[in-house]
Amino acid sequence: MPSIREAALSGLLARLVAVPDAVAGREIAVPERIPPGGLLILRDGEPGVPDITLSPLLHHYDHVAEIEGLVQAADPPLGRTGPGRARALDDLLRALAASLAADRTLGGTVEWLTWGAPETEDIAVAGGAAIKAARVPVTLTYTTSDPLT
Repeated sequence: MPSIREAALSGLLARLVAVPDAVAGREIAVPERIPPGGLLILRDGEPGVPDITLSPLLHHYDHVAEIEGLVQAADPPLGRTGPGRARALDDLLRALAASLAADRTLGGTVEWLTWGAPETEDIAVAGGAAIKAARVPVTLTYTTSDPLT
């Protein structure tokens, strides 16, 4: 039986896998080529310092993990319109939000799931289409009687 922390992270990964057309993984390296539907990477993050209650002894965590969303597409030539990377990333993030909102308790593994606004950046790729990436902080709120279980 996994720890509460591991169950919460596994539940979060399951929500990423449920995003249509995207490929999801946990703690993987960013590849040189991003799949056409986008890539979502779960970074485990840090549980932080818990609030503690006594009698019974309980550790209350607001574990901050991070989701990296990446898309790769060529922007349209100057003077022309088209979706480009910004639109592709926006579509991926909206699909991610819908998947996360579908189960804010991650199958009962957390008390509540919240996420913050994305921080974006463009990544140049030599000889290929650039990558647009976003980092989304995700807070997993859970309680355990032992920080190791």
